[in-house]
Amino acid sequence: MEGKMIGPGPYRATKLWNETIKLFRGGMPLKRHWAYFRSYDNSFTGSEAVDWLHELLKRNHNFGPEVSRYQTLQLLRKFMKNHVVEDVKGRYGKEDFEDSGQVYRFPPTSPLKPLPQRTPVSENCDLPRLIRWDDYEELPQPEKIPMKSLILNSETWNKRHSIAIGEVHECKIIRRSDITPKQVDQIWKKMTIAHLQRVLGLKTMDGVLDPKHVNAKHIIHNVFSVNKTGIVIVKNKAEDMPYWVLSAMKCLANWPNGRETKQPMYPGFERDVLRTVAEYFQRLKEPLLTFQLYEVFVNILSLLQQKEVAAEALQVCSLLLPPANRRRLQLLLRLMARVCQNPALPPLNDAIATRTLMVQTFSRCILGSAEEVDLDELLATKLVTFMMEHHDSVLRVPSSLHRHVDDHLSHLRRVQIKYAGADTDSSLVSPSYCRKISRAEFEEQRVSSSQGPMQELLEGLIADTELSAKDKRKRLKQFQKSYPEIYRRRFPTAESKAAVLPEKAPRLKPQLMLLTLKKPFQPFQRSWSFRT
Repeated sequence: MEGKMIGPGPYRATKLWNETIKLFRGGMPLKRHWAYFRSYDNSFTGSEAVDWLHELLKRNHNFGPEVSRYQTLQLLRKFMKNHVVEDVKGRYGKEDFEDSGQVYRFPPTSPLKPLPQRTPVSENCDLPRLIRWDDYEELPQPEKIPMKSLILNSETWNKRHSIAIGEVHECKIIRRSDITPKQVDQIWKKMTIAHLQRVLGLKTMDGVLDPKHVNAKHIIHNVFSVNKTGIVIVKNKAEDMPYWVLSAMKCLANWPNGRETKQPMYPGFERDVLRTVAEYFQRLKEPLLTFQLYEVFVNILSLLQQKEVAAEALQVCSLLLPPANRRRLQLLLRLMARVCQNPALPPLNDAIATRTLMVQTFSRCILGSAEEVDLDELLATKLVTFMMEHHDSVLRVPSSLHRHVDDHLSHLRRVQIKYAGADTDSSLVSPSYCRKISRAEFEEQRVSSSQGPMQELLEGLIADTELSAKDKRKRLKQFQKSYPEIYRRRFPTAESKAAVLPEKAPRLKPQLMLLTLKKPFQPFQRSWSFRT
């Protein structure tokens, strides 16, 4: 019984808990066992339960082969405390589940974790409305300045050529009211949650993420306050890790080059350094991914088979972390990856491989649930393994989100021009529909809509007294080439054109003047020789 895959959605951790209990009760082999001088039917030993459940979890797609036997035992101890199983005398709660021949059984009913009642999105969402482009203020209009009418002379013609100058409606400049820092925070918060929802493929974030737990200041700090390697910079040194922890992490991550000469060297030194780092993270009050974001990261677990999608979801979700938590997470994942990839580092444990040791040591420090009734040990192992193997990409600033927010802010800051009777934002204009027309109708509408202004332009060109006859002919020829129909209606005959613009007098060709010679041309004759 491998069970079904629980996809992303509200209360995924609760659904995984209930699904595991159903599989355990429905598939665990039950036998007759002897204990306390009598036999008990439909029972099992602690070792049988660990063996069977361990194999089930490794085959289940919700957990994977990384699940260890110790983690399975920890889960069965949670089952014992929550009365999912009991010993043959009916004891549970304070009793501890043992991986031995101790005999256990299922109670008549195993309590499932109830799903919380989902409140409507309108009541649960406290996000303000995202400001739009139509939230504007009008610039003060200057006093009306008298302007003389436009005279189309040769200069204006050179500027406009054959462009039709029609009537321009009254317009005024409109700008967005200055965007306040609070509004910028709202935009980052709203668009980050929307981007995360789109990556997870959810219709709503209700039951997955409470917007009250999202701090826009954290998002902006995590985006912009980073060093060249992408590590978050913490301005308040009191919030950063102690120097001795940073020194120990640097020593272990850069082994053997990271060892400082003043530190004593002895066999097992590297193991003590790892123990020092582990004790610091295990003493933190809450996991690095925080209790409030636990449900979001549990949903990301269902996307790990799609590596690029899961990496992008982790990029966006990690922006919601407090900057000091995110910095700790970045440094810890980098340490874990370097330790696993360093062949010069001596073995840190005699029985466990270095990679497995790293995951088991720090998984609960990274992801954990505030509730006891949860599978956080199993889920943390799977998530931390993925994050450690892809630490270079999962904690980057998502470029697509950054670009979308910048584009939206630039859009809001643009100046608008509002014409009389028109709405400010094109999105507010009522929809209009187009009707297909023939080419003949299009040509007719094009000519009729432009011929009035062009006729006025032609008459103004004819009546311009400041224009020389040569330039006027040149402009008329250009007008004839651009608007032949209007020109033909104005000058239907050569006489009508000559009445407006007399033709220039023909230029006489100069006559060839031949030079008359007094004597006829005689060929050259050689007379005397000058040779001696």
